[in-house]
Amino acid sequence: MRLPRDVSGQKLANALSKLGYLPSRQQGDHLRLTTIQNGEHHLSIPMHRSLRIGTLSAILSDVQEHFGLDRDQLLERISL
Repeated sequence: MRLPRDVSGQKLANALSKLGYLPSRQQGDHLRLTTIQNGEHHLSIPMHRSLRIGTLSAILSDVQEHFGLDRDQLLERISL
């Protein structure tokens, strides 16, 4: 499945909340999300209107590794 090209930082943060990620702090235009499912895990997301595809891919790869999912399974669960 292809990654969407028009994902904002806020849209990604909302989608990741389905996996238990909640905002833990914000510094400047970066939001830090934390989940305690499958152990504690932290992410930083730039709160830009449109995330670059490489940035989106790197964030999703980190989430995939933490939850042990492949890309298609992850995209289905978070409905991007």
